[in-house]
Order: sequence, then structure tokens, then C-alpha cells
Amino acid sequence: MSPDLLPAIAAFARVAHHASFTRAAQELGLSPSALSQTVRTLEQKLGVRLLDRTTRRVGVTELGQQFLAGAQQGLAALAQAVEGIDEARDRPAGLLRLNVSRVAAELLFFPHFGAFADAYPDITLEFVCNNRMVDLVEGGFDAGIRLGESLAQDVVAVPVGGPLRMVTYAAPSYLKGRKPPRTPEDLREHRCLNYRLTTGGLYRWEYAQDDRVLDVELAGPLVSNDADLLLAAARSGAGIATSFEGAVREDFASGRLVPLLEPWWPTFPGFYLYYPSRAQMPRKLRVFIDFLQARHAPPPVSQRAVKPASAPRSRPPSPARRAK
Repeated sequence: MSPDLLPAIAAFARVAHHASFTRAAQELGLSPSALSQTVRTLEQKLGVRLLDRTTRRVGVTELGQQFLAGAQQGLAALAQAVEGIDEARDRPAGLLRLNVSRVAAELLFFPHFGAFADAYPDITLEFVCNNRMVDLVEGGFDAGIRLGESLAQDVVAVPVGGPLRMVTYAAPSYLKGRKPPRTPEDLREHRCLNYRLTTGGLYRWEYAQDDRVLDVELAGPLVSNDADLLLAAARSGAGIATSFEGAVREDFASGRLVPLLEPWWPTFPGFYLYYPSRAQMPRKLRVFIDFLQARHAPPPVSQRAVKPASAPRSRPPSPARRAK
């Protein structure tokens, strides 16, 4: 059967229900003559008369009754399918696949897994954590989370966190008997723990103060592509390290780590959730975005050392290189 017949079949069913072209036409928003022609065309394509028409009434023929019984079942099934789509569209449910950097997952979502599961029990989150950019469509992901400057121009991006700072620190055991650095250049006299980028190069430590922006290449006893490993090494007194402020805030408060070069800490725009297209955003993704934004309103961050920043898609490389 041609799909083109479906509107005509639905129109015939309404005429049969009302036993009137006039009342059916009013319901469908058509003129009686147009509706009559639609049904007549259907009869011609089927090769049978479905309705008996008189000046006083409209009746359904025997073959029309047989056809109507089957058509009503099909129309009811279609209506149920549409209702199911409407419900699925409006009710957040299903698998939500996200490609995120490890640090983004830790800073943005680790404290909130329980709250999200309570709020949206029908959504299953799948986090794939890595530090390299992937094609969302090719990888089967609904969205990704990265620092804004690393995003391609053809994606739609929304902020899901406030500004971030890259901070420098060391353990009290390392600083004991050593002169703390006062400027970024002083770091050359210290053991520095270095981060290996996904490009293969070493992260150049970045600082900003007033109009000065510095990228410092440093050497030290340890290199890793794992930020948690470098943080653990810093806590053990292995040397000076750098990371996002959120990862060490509790260490600063407890005294386990000592902040260094604070006037030089750069501030820059934070994480963005990005997805391939604005068209037909799934309800499950919409509530996930709203959930993150509600919990990550921009925090108060010192602006003493703000690195120049523009829109996420046009910024030059900066600290984001180590957490794409």
C-alpha cells in the first residue's frame, strides 16, 4: 500500500464515524467538497465503493465495513506509536553517551552522580574519559565536554562551568629548607613535575600578571600523562606541580599542599558541553545540560591574573592543552 493513501484512509474513517461529510470536514478543517473528493479518490484507487451517499445520509457499504475494521486497527497502532514518541521526547530516559576529559568528569560531575540518579532514574549515563578529541557522530556520542578553546567551529557549545585557574603548589616537606619561588622564572631552580600532552610534547607552564603572559619550559624528575599521578607525587614531596584549582582546593585548606606564585595564576574560560547539531535535542541531553549549569554557576575567582580570552572557538592555545 502506498503511504500516500494514509491521509485518505484516516479521512474515510472520520466520515464513517460521523456518518456525515459535513461534521467530519469540520473536525478535519476541510471543506465538505474537498473531503468528498478525497474519499472518492480513495475508492477509485481501491476499486470499490466504500460509502453509500444520499442527500440525507452517508452509510458504509459492506466492503467499506470490512475495510474500516482493518483500517481502524492500523490507525490506532499509528496513533499509539505517535503517543509513544511524544512520551519518549518529553520524558528524559535512555542511554546518554558522553566523551569527556578525565579532569572534566572529576571537577564537574563526580560530586553529583547521586543527585542526578535520584532526579533522573530513567537515564543511564555512560562516561568515556580520555584526553583526545573524537568525532562525536562517528563514536556514537550524544555530547562531549572539553575546554572551550579546543572545540571545532562546527559544533554547538554551551558553558557548563565558570572560569578556571591553573595553580602551582608543593608539599610542605618539599619546601622545607628550600626558598619558595617568587616568579615563574624561579621555578628553574626547583624540581618540577611535568605533564605529557596528547601531542607528545611537554606542557609549558603558563602564567599571567598584568600585561605579562609567560610560557615556561621546565625540567624535573617526573613526567606523566596522568594528572592524578603528578598530584600524588607532589603530595609526597617529589617537587612542584601545577593543575586546576578545583583538584587541590581541599589540599590547600588542609595544609597538605602550599600554593605558590598565586599572583601569577592564569584565569581562563572553563568547560563547555558540545554536541553536533541544534536540531531535535533529546530531552535526556537537555536535562543533563540544565543539571550541570544549575550546579556550576560561575564561582568567585580572583581576576588579578586574567589571561586574555575571546570566544571559545577563536582563542589561542593556553592551559586547556593539558585537559582537552
